[in-house]
Amino acid sequence: MLSVSVVIPVFRGEHTLGELYRQLIPTMEALTPHFEIIFVEDCGGDGSWGIITELAGIDPRVHGIRLNRNYGQHNALLCGIRAARRDVIVTMDDDLQHPVSEIALLLAALDEGHDVVYGAPLVEQHGWLRDIASRLTKIALASAMGAETARNVSAFRAFRTRLREGFHDYHGPTVSIDVLLTWTTSRFTATRVLHVPRAAGVSGYTARKLVKHAIDLMTGFSTLPLQIASIVGFAFLLFGVLIMVFILSKFLLRGSIVPGFPFLASIITIFSGAQLFALGIFGEYLARMHFRTMDRPTYLVRDSTADGAIVGDPPPSVGARGLRDDVALTPEAPQAGGVL
Repeated sequence: MLSVSVVIPVFRGEHTLGELYRQLIPTMEALTPHFEIIFVEDCGGDGSWGIITELAGIDPRVHGIRLNRNYGQHNALLCGIRAARRDVIVTMDDDLQHPVSEIALLLAALDEGHDVVYGAPLVEQHGWLRDIASRLTKIALASAMGAETARNVSAFRAFRTRLREGFHDYHGPTVSIDVLLTWTTSRFTATRVLHVPRAAGVSGYTARKLVKHAIDLMTGFSTLPLQIASIVGFAFLLFGVLIMVFILSKFLLRGSIVPGFPFLASIITIFSGAQLFALGIFGEYLARMHFRTMDRPTYLVRDSTADGAIVGDPPPSVGARGLRDDVALTPEAPQAGGVL
């Protein structure tokens, strides 16, 4: 029987963590007796860490890690993935958009011989601007993962823990879990799952951040921009040759030449733009190299509920002692140790 580590990056999730825990416990107990839940608090500045420590205090299957500052979702995920101690890792958001009941679908697809399974949403739950930015990110991923795989990428994923050995020594400041997984396997698949509207708060991923993430992906994990620069350079070289042929033909056939300054200025502008475009791409790559030489950390752990100790199997029963009023398990809610 597979054992499962559920890794959840947390950013301003104080209003959803209690309910997420209530839903996860009976679901995971029905799937496997051997599981752990790892919350990685990405320094959101709210009361999330207090709730995580309270949950870890009453349930040894819960492990909390607090980062020293806000590093971003993928950096927090990498931290949690490295702390996982079970056979399979499931990653999901903290906002209840990923129904815990769908975890069984991911694990079932994983049992069919795949190494990575994405829970692709049946219907996107974002606004049109966010959807456009998300598609741009997937286009950037396509160069590293393949178009079909990138189309189904989701934060709701399951993969075999052994895959992390392929990026064990990765320490770059820019992280993409999906690209790192391509370093170790090509057996990807996706299954359609239900995604529900966000239960509370707003997403930390704005359209601007997604566009920046797409640029980071293209310049940090792919040579596609350099190839684009080469194609653009070749295209404008060909355009210049055609312009030269056009000018010579005018001169040879009619003894005239194209009027001077406007035509010359437009040609200079076009070629200057192409050169600056290529230089900008080279600059992005040089900046990545510069940041690597600075040896900036991928993340820094500020605190941990277990200080790296192995999370053991659960006790016979877990009560609700120590939880605040807004987190405490109610009599109607399924308690830890209960059944579906």
